[in-house]
Amino acid sequence: MSGSDAVLDEPDADAGFMKAALAEARRTAGLGNVPVGAVIVVDDTIVARAGNLRDVLNDPTAHAELLALSEAGQRLGRWRLDDATMYVTLEPCAMCASAIQQARLKRVVYGALEEKTGAVEHGPRLLDDAPVETRHAIEHAPECAALMSAFFEQLREIRKREAKRGGVSELA
Repeated sequence: MSGSDAVLDEPDADAGFMKAALAEARRTAGLGNVPVGAVIVVDDTIVARAGNLRDVLNDPTAHAELLALSEAGQRLGRWRLDDATMYVTLEPCAMCASAIQQARLKRVVYGALEEKTGAVEHGPRLLDDAPVETRHAIEHAPECAALMSAFFEQLREIRKREAKRGGVSELA
């Protein structure tokens, strides 16, 4: 085990990196996207960060995890990220879990559980047979889940007002 592995396993390092992912989630929520943020860390340094941009880019693949993986690959000049840890605010979906597996990530730490589309603890559990250590960041789960809940509550309120006014969107 290298020195950086020991540092990354410390709860304080996990907490700091998860806070960086939460900052990405908040930033992307301000753009009207579902608030999911991800950062990728190598040797105790953030090498990539991204937020969900599906609605901004009109791209169903513009999930925070995929954008962060792409950025990390470009910055590091390689697609194999077997020395990297991803911190993401929401349990990855099947598409993202598959990409994580393909990138050979060493570790994934995620915040809120996603019972409908999650693919780590729920659904197909795609990382069970992969050499990826996964960890549900229980200490940050309430904060991650609250961010998601607040976003969707706001979205429901906007839709109610739109329905009353005839369908003009406030999120766009």
